[in-house]
Amino acid sequence: MDKKLYLNAGKAKEKTDEEQAIREALDKIGKKLLVMSGKGGVGKSTVAANLGIMMANLGYKTGLMDVDIHGPNLPKMLGVETQKLYAKDKKIIPVKVSDNLHLVSMGFLIENPDQPVIWRGPLKTSMIKQFVKDVEWGNLHFLVIDSPPGTGDEILSTAQTIPDIDGTIIVTTPQDVALMDSRKAVLFSQRMNLPVLGIIENMSGFVCPKCGARTDIFKSGGGERAAKDLGVPFLGSIPLDPNIVSSADKGEPYLLENPDVESGKAFKEIIDRIIKELEVVDK
Repeated sequence: MDKKLYLNAGKAKEKTDEEQAIREALDKIGKKLLVMSGKGGVGKSTVAANLGIMMANLGYKTGLMDVDIHGPNLPKMLGVETQKLYAKDKKIIPVKVSDNLHLVSMGFLIENPDQPVIWRGPLKTSMIKQFVKDVEWGNLHFLVIDSPPGTGDEILSTAQTIPDIDGTIIVTTPQDVALMDSRKAVLFSQRMNLPVLGIIENMSGFVCPKCGARTDIFKSGGGERAAKDLGVPFLGSIPLDPNIVSSADKGEPYLLENPDVESGKAFKEIIDRIIKELEVVDK
């Protein structure tokens, strides 16, 4: 056989084997949700982490896949940044956050948290594929994927690696600039033929814990209006909660132990809408 043809045949087989491994891993996962935002600073990772926490609290076996290669914050936010991934039977074992919640992140592979990851697109794509095919996710009800802001390499590679994503969740704040960029995230989803589960308006008002008065620090209602304009569902609003912010900085997931606070109730209502929309029936 011609050497060039032989090499091409070998590459084709490797690609087929890789695709089969990805398919086998995805077949064990129920619903795959991609959390994204048009811009940074809207609390997307906080939303992704707490969606995972609340789903796990409700009894759903949940995986969190952090594909933010350059800014992997979930290990710190969930209090597991000192743990490491390890291999067993040729599979990567994800880090356990709680009985029903497991996490994989680039953050576990960096020795120094200050060390930048200087990678081009192909390396990112390879890592994302590994997070799918080489991780022992087991049988999950949900896989929540936290992506970096925008519509760059990581999110494109994720959409191509997991073509049967059940829905994208776009996180925004009520500010006009954030809403402008959230529209781009919706249009990206539509361009990639990904179902849009809906828009979440984060940081939507602050309720004083002492007097109960509400202050719309970043306005409110913009997320719902954007959803209506774009013809996609509005999943709900999440109020500002200083406890979530301070707990995340300490690595103490606040809603893991306090699911009944106002922000926890907001997440629960959003998850109820997601479950209803995706017709999830089993636990």
